[in-house]
Amino acid sequence: MKNIIFIMTDDHTVAEMGCYGAEMPPTPNLDRIAAQGTRFDRAFCTNALCAPSRATVLTGCFANVHGIRGNSEAAYAVEELKPGIPTFPEILRRVGYRTGLVGKYHIRQAPRGFDHWIIHPGQGDYVDPVFIDAGVERIIEGYATDITGDLALEFLEGVPHDQPFCLVYQFKAPHRPFAPAERHAGLFEDIEPAKPRTYDDDYTTRPVAGLAQDMRFDISLAPDYEGEIPNDLSTSERRDWIYRRFRRDRWRTMAGVDENVGRVLNWLHDSGRADDTLVIYTSDHGYFLGDHGWYDKRFMYEPALRIPLVACCPSLLPGDLDTDALVMNVDVCPTILDFAGVDIPATVQGRSLLPLMAGEETPANWRRCVYYAYYEDSWRWRDQPATQMAEPGFQYFTPHRIGPHRGVRSSRYKLIEYFAEGPDVWEFFDLERDPDEIINRYDDAESQHLVKKMKGELSRLRNQYGDDH
Repeated sequence: MKNIIFIMTDDHTVAEMGCYGAEMPPTPNLDRIAAQGTRFDRAFCTNALCAPSRATVLTGCFANVHGIRGNSEAAYAVEELKPGIPTFPEILRRVGYRTGLVGKYHIRQAPRGFDHWIIHPGQGDYVDPVFIDAGVERIIEGYATDITGDLALEFLEGVPHDQPFCLVYQFKAPHRPFAPAERHAGLFEDIEPAKPRTYDDDYTTRPVAGLAQDMRFDISLAPDYEGEIPNDLSTSERRDWIYRRFRRDRWRTMAGVDENVGRVLNWLHDSGRADDTLVIYTSDHGYFLGDHGWYDKRFMYEPALRIPLVACCPSLLPGDLDTDALVMNVDVCPTILDFAGVDIPATVQGRSLLPLMAGEETPANWRRCVYYAYYEDSWRWRDQPATQMAEPGFQYFTPHRIGPHRGVRSSRYKLIEYFAEGPDVWEFFDLERDPDEIINRYDDAESQHLVKKMKGELSRLRNQYGDDH
């Protein structure tokens, strides 16, 4: 009997996970998964936004196929999963799995394919949160992360021992407002968060990035700490105060996540089900932790694009592996179905990761590039004539002033097209020479043959994945 637990956090990053080399915060239970299985060192999301990413995980499809291209709670963008696109819980339920979903969901319509579900409405709250329990709202007193852990254990305890299960176990943390549990309120207070190398980025070669002033953490996070920021600070001191506070608070929220992941891992061990249960941990996308002076995600730069991804099944797959194969969150669905021995539907656009987890050599036909497409608010301009969009001063609303863009990333190079900014607005980075993506080499003479090659990859993958937007 093969069981599955899929664990997801919101806005987590490899820069906050021990098995990826992070010193803070401690994540011993998340690291247990990597130690017992595989750590994917080059794992990426296909759209660094909550709802599209979660739908991609469920369906194994890119956003242009499954139908959710933006965050679905926006009143002007009511997007839902297309009914003809199956999800892995639906498929597993049909073949006899007991399926459950607890915690954050963040897709507009009711969950599909679950025997049992109890979720936050939208983003949810950290303290005494409202949950939707099979369609009925109720307040559960306590801290959201701990409650989600309780709900996970309740589901697992209720599954008959002779029935396989699939639990989708999803936390609100460490999403803003980075509110820790009371027991963790003073944790890490004496530890100074290191500043990223791009903390004082001036965006000299990347004018589109320079427009995203609302992404600056010292501007957008200041209201979260209103009344707490000392009044006698200089501008730079105030900025550093906000940075230290939001980094420590994120560490504190992840302490709660790690504890509750540990509770479920311990249950698997104590119940004798650890060896035949596939456990996958990831996040819906990465996050800017002061990188480029920002917080949040959306841009195709590495801190937001790259995701933590670890997985194990001790009796069936070797442990303590790592791979630098290029993988995406679109691969989660086919991996789960492959593990369960279920046929993967033709709608799935990802690939099973089981061969990599078995320690096999990366297949010769493995992907050369990952594809990324961010569409948020593209419906506001997509019907505008291209000539009007190219006019100086053309304005359209986008969250954080980040317009739709798409791109490809190989093992060394990255090409980004800002296709709503007017004609020919591109960035090209050599990640080996410039891992922080500071220098846009798109116009460099020495880069032209590489730019041409990457444009060919972008065109090929857009066609392969059916993205004609």
